[in-house]
Amino acid sequence: MSTPQDSSLGRSVAYPDRYDPALLFPIPRAQGRAALGLEPAALPFAGADRWHAYELGWLDARGKPVVATATLTVPADSPNLIESKSLKLYLNSLNAARFQTREAAFATIAGDLSAAAGAPVDVAPGLPPFSAGPDDAIDLDGLDLDIDAYGPPEPGHLRAEAGTLVEETLRSELLKSNCPVTGQPDWATLRIAYRGPRLDRAGLLRYLVSFRDHAEFHEQCAERIFLDLLQRARPAALSVEARYTRRGGLDINPWRTTPGLAPPRPAREIRQ
Repeated sequence: MSTPQDSSLGRSVAYPDRYDPALLFPIPRAQGRAALGLEPAALPFAGADRWHAYELGWLDARGKPVVATATLTVPADSPNLIESKSLKLYLNSLNAARFQTREAAFATIAGDLSAAAGAPVDVAPGLPPFSAGPDDAIDLDGLDLDIDAYGPPEPGHLRAEAGTLVEETLRSELLKSNCPVTGQPDWATLRIAYRGPRLDRAGLLRYLVSFRDHAEFHEQCAERIFLDLLQRARPAALSVEARYTRRGGLDINPWRTTPGLAPPRPAREIRQ
């Protein structure tokens, strides 16, 4: 089975003492997308799930430990997403494996992740830089608002000003959702870049806060936000990126854009 309840999430598992790619647990994206009315062959977005791996290591040919970091990029049109705890366990299983070179280790990881995702996964050494101070993003979090609704997500808050066309990037650190299996909180900084009718910022922030008690995986939250904005505001171009905070040596950064739009520049938030 490949449902979240069948994974290692929320269960006590033994720490792996040998390399084991079978630890990777793929979950069909179609399961979450069906609830959003999405057809796999007609996705309204392009994108990827960018993972940052901070705790990566193996043994060299002579048994000396090697430590590394990596950026893992899973395409959004892959048949499967990779459940996060299984990815952590898999990466930990490399700690006792020997590789002749760094290149061999990264090639092995890329092959294993690609097999689990059902599509080519890029594995690159290192991490992107932290966001370098203030940019052109408009911060929503300072808005003076009364909010008393924390779930389920309420797209009715989303409104756009007809006739007022803008091109801008909006930012909030107030996105929080929960793991659908364990209930643990997932925190993220959200960046929305768009071109089209001006979004009502107060309504947008209320909408984002309405995810606070919502249970859904990171990737599915990003796609829900993208679709709600696309349907309610009708922008000509849209990019949604959720930079989630780290857990167990991994953070995940799903981004979705209208086709033809350049991907967001890879970067990390200070909270990550």
